[in-house]
Amino acid sequence: MSSSNAAPARGDDAGKPPMRDALVAAAFRLFLERGYERTTVDDIVALAGVGRRSFFRYFPSKEDVVFPDHERCLADMEAFLAADSGDDQPVRRVCDAARLVLLMYAENPAFAVQRYRLTKQVPGLRSYELSVVWRYERALAGYLRARLSGLRDGVLRADVIAAAVVAAHNNALRSWLRSDGKGDAEAAVDHALEHVRAAFSAGPAVTAGGGSDDVVVVVSRRGAPLWRVVQELETALGRG
Repeated sequence: MSSSNAAPARGDDAGKPPMRDALVAAAFRLFLERGYERTTVDDIVALAGVGRRSFFRYFPSKEDVVFPDHERCLADMEAFLAADSGDDQPVRRVCDAARLVLLMYAENPAFAVQRYRLTKQVPGLRSYELSVVWRYERALAGYLRARLSGLRDGVLRADVIAAAVVAAHNNALRSWLRSDGKGDAEAAVDHALEHVRAAFSAGPAVTAGGGSDDVVVVVSRRGAPLWRVVQELETALGRG
């Protein structure tokens, strides 16, 4: 699966950066110099040399300028899932869909690390980010619910798998961000998602019908490291 590149924004004049990119650059320059809370939309547009109307044409709020590509990425994910012909393994499909988020971050590692640091410092941004993560999870769960609708506890299974994909992806992504974007982010996310595929791909929870109808649900505390969740799952499956 190839990365879906960002749609090119329209520049104001030849040789000038696109207005959207200029607004993001101006915002982060001010966030770093003054702090997020002390920076206003008026400050951002003044530095970018545009009017307030131009800002709100691209971003509904100041929070949105911190996460400029998530709407595009969510749309790409939903389109990718919708393009499934029905022949793909659903767990593999949602793992591939999650990689679109990683590839978005990897397009600009320096910006991704900057945003990660800023988000850690501002509680409001952390809450905003969690709402974005929830929307990704809901997109994955919606696809899985449709694919597993004929199975017993299909909704439950879909939601558990979607949550596992998001947890595995975010565990690897945040480790990469904490390392200041060093190392192979794609390899780290692939390694984490392999645990999800190993846990769910072979069982009846992701097949179209027939066979055993057993399901194992593991409950783990929020924030538990991925290795602990996998260890608990392996124990529940009798592999520990």
